[in-house]
Amino acid sequence: MNDEENSPDQGETTPDDTVPAPAARPRRRGLRTVGLLAVAAVVGLVGGIAVGYGIQAGRAPVPLPALNQPGLAYPAKPLPKDREPEPLSAAEDRGAKTQGDLRKLLLPRPASARADEDQPDGWQSFADYVDGFTRPEAALETQLDLGIRRIATRAWRTGEHKSVEIDLVQYRPTSAQGAREHVMQQQRIAIGESGAGTLGTAVKGSSEGRYFVYPVRREAGYLDAYEARAFIQRGDIAITILMYDTHEIAESEIRSLAERQLGRL
Repeated sequence: MNDEENSPDQGETTPDDTVPAPAARPRRRGLRTVGLLAVAAVVGLVGGIAVGYGIQAGRAPVPLPALNQPGLAYPAKPLPKDREPEPLSAAEDRGAKTQGDLRKLLLPRPASARADEDQPDGWQSFADYVDGFTRPEAALETQLDLGIRRIATRAWRTGEHKSVEIDLVQYRPTSAQGAREHVMQQQRIAIGESGAGTLGTAVKGSSEGRYFVYPVRREAGYLDAYEARAFIQRGDIAITILMYDTHEIAESEIRSLAERQLGRL
């Protein structure tokens, strides 16, 4: 055998000499299936809404049930005379007293007392009322902001130097907090003043009413000065009681006045 017969043909190729084919690109499993499911879900949701809306639109409207309102509080026709409710008594209706003549709610002047000619008695103007404040103009502005409505006053003197003044300051119904704000402000002034030295004493029958008895004030060339005050709120009315004397004022005296004046409201 010659070498030429045993040697491969130079024009032929063997498997070892062939270039290997590139490997196939791996398939991303599942993505196509997930996409098809998502599209099907969206189509099903939109189709369900459309079908439901079409069915509801094709139905006849159902009327709402009638409102159940038996025995209305305000009947269309007036009640018969024998079925009308009894009006509230003065004890049950606080407004029955305070909407009338406010002067009638003031404590009467004691039989042994005389009118104080230096103080108004009856109705008091706003200007006269704020005249006793340190800053009358600012006090008037504050009172107007609180909704002050009217003032009833009673003042008297007993003995040589004792004087008493009671003010009923009423505020407008739309300013329900006016009376309380005024009372709280006067109490703060009383507590903060020199010589007070106390938070005051609660007035029986009042949630926030208090009375104050001050220590004597002495000044050369003047008589001793004693003072007691009470500030109470009752609804839309602020009660102020002022007592002055050159002799000691008993705590029971200002307390009794405060409780009796509150009781008339």
